Amino acid sequence: MREAVIVDCLRTPVGKAPRGALRNMRPDDLGALVIKALLDKYPAARDEVEDVILGCAMPEGEAGANMARQSALRAGLPDSVSAMTINRFCSSGLQAIALACDRIRAGSADVIIAGGAESMSLIPGGGRKPAPNPWFVENWPEVYMSMGLTAERMQRKYEISREDADAFSYRSHQNALRGQNAGNFDDELVPVVVDHVTPQGARSSLFCGDEGPRADTSLEALAKLRPVFHAQGSVTAGNSSQTSDGAAAALVMSEKRARELGLKAKARFVSYATAGVPPEIMGSVRWSRFRRLW
Repeated sequence: MREAVIVDCLRTPVGKAPRGALRNMRPDDLGALVIKALLDKYPAARDEVEDVILGCAMPEGEAGANMARQSALRAGLPDSVSAMTINRFCSSGLQAIALACDRIRAGSADVIIAGGAESMSLIPGGGRKPAPNPWFVENWPEVYMSMGLTAERMQRKYEISREDADAFSYRSHQNALRGQNAGNFDDELVPVVVDHVTPQGARSSLFCGDEGPRADTSLEALAKLRPVFHAQGSVTAGNSSQTSDGAAAALVMSEKRARELGLKAKARFVSYATAGVPPEIMGSVRWSRFRRLW
């Protein structure tokens, strides 16, 4: 079996939905932005791309109608390059990369761009037309439980205290802020030009950094927040993941083709696995494995 390698990954800064800098940006445009940035960074690969695979948890509305295809064409790839959009909810982008690597290892492609794009500002979490299956509603409603409620189940199952959850959240903010200040994310970020319409007229600004990390938070501030999903719960707006807007893409190749093009791989794809769990404890098992090349 052939080896699949990841030459590079680029992403937009992560916007905070629904009121962040990317709230009005279409996900297919964001996808196009990172694809174009990869092609500009690695011009030797521009005419080699055979397929584009993008993940999207809510492929409807502005993310509908095969978003990956729109992103590929907007990025300037020729219409001879195929594309598909796939959905595995939160791991859709990882699944897109895994599918690309599998195609390459099987010998059906040499160069693929894979990643994901999402707008949680433009497309609501439950979709624009929620239509639960009546049988599940009657017999297995946990299938449609929100992540907030499944997180509460996990908190009780593993006896995670509110204090521990807040401490973990605070430490995450501090780590992210240190990374930002040290420039650790600069090489992977693609700035986004954001247009604004104000009473004074139209203007543009450059969005360059993730909006999630908060320098103004503290353990005391986190402790004052009220639970969001359950009156006696521990999941708050401060210790749970934010809703986000953004896009990312990876340039995936066979090791042989990367070597022929003179491109150095950042990682070699080894394997991945998926596992299902009861819907009410969604999130307890989900992993992919990569081996870094140094």
